[in-house]
Amino acid sequence: MIQLLGILVVAVLLYLGQKTVYQKIWHKNLRVRLAFQEQGIWEGQESTLSEIIENQKKLPLTMLKVKFQTDRHLVFADTKGSRTTDKFYRNDIFQIGRMEKVTRKLHFTAARRGYYTIREADLVASDLFLTAQYTAVTTIDQCSLYVYPKPFSHPEFKQSLKQLNGEVLAKRHLLEDPFEYRGIREYQPQDDLRSINWKVTARTGDFKVNHKNYTAEKAVRIFINLEDTGILKKEDCVEASLQIATALLLLFLEQGMQVAVYCNGVDVIHKDPCILEAGGGVRQREAVLRAFARIDTSQPVLSFTELFGSRLNETAGSLYTCIVSPNAYEDFAELIRRYHALHPDMKWFLPYSEAVPPETEEGLKSMITFISLREISLREGSV
Repeated sequence: MIQLLGILVVAVLLYLGQKTVYQKIWHKNLRVRLAFQEQGIWEGQESTLSEIIENQKKLPLTMLKVKFQTDRHLVFADTKGSRTTDKFYRNDIFQIGRMEKVTRKLHFTAARRGYYTIREADLVASDLFLTAQYTAVTTIDQCSLYVYPKPFSHPEFKQSLKQLNGEVLAKRHLLEDPFEYRGIREYQPQDDLRSINWKVTARTGDFKVNHKNYTAEKAVRIFINLEDTGILKKEDCVEASLQIATALLLLFLEQGMQVAVYCNGVDVIHKDPCILEAGGGVRQREAVLRAFARIDTSQPVLSFTELFGSRLNETAGSLYTCIVSPNAYEDFAELIRRYHALHPDMKWFLPYSEAVPPETEEGLKSMITFISLREISLREGSV
């Protein structure tokens, strides 16, 4: 009996001792990191989020819960966690040995454009016998993801892009300097036959033309108006507008052109409108796509006419002007009508979700490309 009592006392002391040790040092030398596989991906693309747990001490963690909050538009392959209106809460359980590092990859799909960050995680650990729990909050550093708008790519729109590309390239051709040789490029339908390099054409078997520099490098300007005067917010039209603008951006940058972008949507970080002056190449592509990802459609949109009315008419460095706006309210339509009367080199892309296009003046219809999101959705649903 005394021996049994002694064993019981020792067991109680061991239990209390381990409980005290865990309470004091369970979180010591414990490092939790979260990291997206890529900094930027396209809307609809799959990627992974890594959970990296390092227990750099000799005390094992029998049970460690890592809880963190993400956006519901990051759709994880497993359904572990709870979902609210806008947020998704993950609750992942680990068993970490002493001096052990564990990495777990969580696969997800980016269902919507946006800028996503994870700033902290809640940690819940237990003692050796799972009889007590200890909690802490850890800061997560540099865990952010840009989800770029998916370029709009429906067949009718692609045809409009093809025509627009021809118009812009034809105008750009007029700016070529005949005395500034740049290189050789593929022949395009709008090229003058006199620019064909017959020697290179004979050698390659494909038509090649002499590529000249330009007397002045002018930019294609893309203006995006997300202002909505209606009672109900047209979120599908807003997202489609950014997808259309993305397709335009990629088209012109791939042609080696300078592109400037102006949007009255509010940046989720800087709280300013999206303004990127003319630039080209990979750097401009990355800057604009990131700016598009950061546009916060939940915030009130700034007035387009007040913000960009004067800038629209500053055409000194403009090669061509593209307008993307799902709305045709009176003040905006009048601004565009006056601009078009003086500067016909422009195109307005107007996505709409209603059964019929919005009412516009007859004088405006020739410059507008109407894009029916309803028809596209019905066509895709029937496939």
